[in-house]
Amino acid sequence: MKRRAFLATPALAPALAQSQSPTTPRYDTLLKGGHVLDPATQTNVPMDVALLNGQIAQLDRNIPASAARQTIDVSGYYVTPGLIDLHICCYYTRLDLTPSVIADHHCLPSGVTTCCDGGTAGAASFEDFKKIIDKSKMRILSFLNIAATGAQASGAEQDPAQFQVDRAVATAKQYPQHIIGFKTGHYGGTFSETRLPWASVDAVLAAGRATKLPVLADFTPMPPQGSYGPTSYREFLLEKMRPGDIVTHCYADRYPFLDAQNKLNPDVNKARARGVKFDLAHAGGSFSFRRVIPAIQQGFLPDSITADLFSDTPHTTGINLTNVMSKFLALGVPLEEILRRTTVYPAQMIQRPDLGTLKPGSPADIAVLEIQKGNFAYLGSFGGKIKGTQRIQAVLSMVNGKVLYDHPYGLSVPLWQDIPKNSRYWADTTRQKF
Repeated sequence: MKRRAFLATPALAPALAQSQSPTTPRYDTLLKGGHVLDPATQTNVPMDVALLNGQIAQLDRNIPASAARQTIDVSGYYVTPGLIDLHICCYYTRLDLTPSVIADHHCLPSGVTTCCDGGTAGAASFEDFKKIIDKSKMRILSFLNIAATGAQASGAEQDPAQFQVDRAVATAKQYPQHIIGFKTGHYGGTFSETRLPWASVDAVLAAGRATKLPVLADFTPMPPQGSYGPTSYREFLLEKMRPGDIVTHCYADRYPFLDAQNKLNPDVNKARARGVKFDLAHAGGSFSFRRVIPAIQQGFLPDSITADLFSDTPHTTGINLTNVMSKFLALGVPLEEILRRTTVYPAQMIQRPDLGTLKPGSPADIAVLEIQKGNFAYLGSFGGKIKGTQRIQAVLSMVNGKVLYDHPYGLSVPLWQDIPKNSRYWADTTRQKF
């Protein structure tokens, strides 16, 4: 979608209309002139979107500007549900855990209004992590690590003594509005009577069964060790994972989802037919083009496209979610399918159908996206790049009806000289009086 010419020179942009209706406006905010793309409701047409009290109030072809206190002109852009990044590391105050990012800083500029922390916090650390959740401007949810102290804290994910199912279940039941599942990851190495091959996976599944919540499973197949048989990809997909459970880092090299001839492993489709879900979790090492491209060509797309941001990712191959989405666009995946995997599908996977849609009555979480034209390069894990002529760029993000990101065009902001004279902007509060 091409952006309007005046947006290239913001100084020439007309001031945003503030409703001057003599009657009381019905809505708080009106997003006018955009192209609504909402896979959840199968909407893909030009449409105005009206917001009231932090919720989507109405979608219609031509809602008058006078109906709202503020009208934001989004002509030339896509208006989509706020994006959901189902896998991120954002417990940034704990340096002994997976090094994390500040969600507000990295997610809102890419249109992400809800993110799910992928197990950096466990039952023993969730109260502390909740301090970040409570102060965040965007919505943060949690896949609680089955290791009580959280991801990689002093090797906790390798220690079965840390897999405290009852404690994880109790914490999830105490905070159902925040905890949407459980996480297992990084378990491997040498097995023994006190360190059984499936200990982490079995523990996280027990927590999932007790709460009827999904698990986010990061798994490494292992060969036989002495009297212990292999922990195979097939057993993991077809026997361990339940319908609704999520295989994360699904394109990672450690998974044999392709055979030696780059043909899709039939167990993947069998697992998908059982209801098992697949999460991208790009991060630094789960998007090698030599594996991703054959998989996409054979129709194997993740159910959720996620960045799995941690402190190193923005400096390597992931950057942010819209960059990851742009890679799929460059590989020929239609925009609507990409949005399906960053809105409605992840909302279903975390059992939050109120999110990932612009349906009236849902939270007014909104991303305004621009499809930029040009010459772009996209990096893969472990080297190599592809080129593309399009890039997805977020230009405005709203959470519960509040604008939390608006760059580089300032769509919600009037020209300075058009700010109403009774606004505090014009109050002389800094000049010294003599």
